[in-house]
Amino acid sequence: NGSLLVFDEVMTGFRVAYGGAQSYFGVKPDITTMGKVIGGGLPVGAYGGRKDIMEMVAPAGPMYQAGTLSGNPLAMTAGIETLKRLQGDGVHDELERKSRKLVDGILAAGKKHGHAITGDVAGGMFGWFFCEGPVKNFQQASKADAEKFGKWHRMMLERGVYLAPSTYEAGFMSLVHTDEDIERTIAIAEEVMSQL
Repeated sequence: NGSLLVFDEVMTGFRVAYGGAQSYFGVKPDITTMGKVIGGGLPVGAYGGRKDIMEMVAPAGPMYQAGTLSGNPLAMTAGIETLKRLQGDGVHDELERKSRKLVDGILAAGKKHGHAITGDVAGGMFGWFFCEGPVKNFQQASKADAEKFGKWHRMMLERGVYLAPSTYEAGFMSLVHTDEDIERTIAIAEEVMSQL
């Protein structure tokens, strides 16, 4: 029908899999956009796509594109070093294992204390919803108890655990998070769930 499939990988790029959400879910988009993850966290963005689309960009085609931070050497070096680290054997399996451990632990704590809670993981990304699950789309997510999530978030923050501040935002696991960090977070969540 002439439409293009665009994957916005600003959040998911290299976090859910080395090839982003497109490789994780087995979908090949026409265009991919990426953010600062390709710059090791420094400000940069990029896009890429099918050859016929990219040939529309100057100097091959009529569409001009430029940016103040395009090709910034510091960001590119940080990005290359980050990508080298993410290419290591089992890196994304380990991120998913840690994410799953955290989510499962917090879900168990919530259910133990009578809360309707669900959550999920994709690679190093995770999140929770205070409702019966599963949550697979916006309509289901919108039924979650945002007020309870806000109170839970504030109580976790008061105890030194900073999580994504909205039920609609994802959390990100890091390679430097240890099992001890995760277990401590779950223990704090257990305490909070008992008082929520």
